[in-house]
Amino acid sequence: MAHGPALMDTEKFRQALVHRVYHLAADRVVALHKHPRHDEVFYCVKGAGYGVLESAEVPLTPGQAFIVPAGVMHALRTEGDLYVTSTLVPLADDPRFSL
Repeated sequence: MAHGPALMDTEKFRQALVHRVYHLAADRVVALHKHPRHDEVFYCVKGAGYGVLESAEVPLTPGQAFIVPAGVMHALRTEGDLYVTSTLVPLADDPRFSL
């Protein structure tokens, strides 16, 4: 018997999203960290800085995004001021979202 794609409870998924706005000044240190069960999407709204990975840095200026897959070490840094939004997106295969 063929099975179609698993259905997903989009309302539970929407409720599990975590949205934040951060202001990082030059003296603020964000340590490398990871989220095992969430992707994280940063979107630069003002200023400039870098999305930091263990082996690279991604420049961030207004309108640019930095997407970090679940389980990847990351941080942010700036030499001035950086304003970003952050959205933690749970992995869709989480059983909480199955119908």
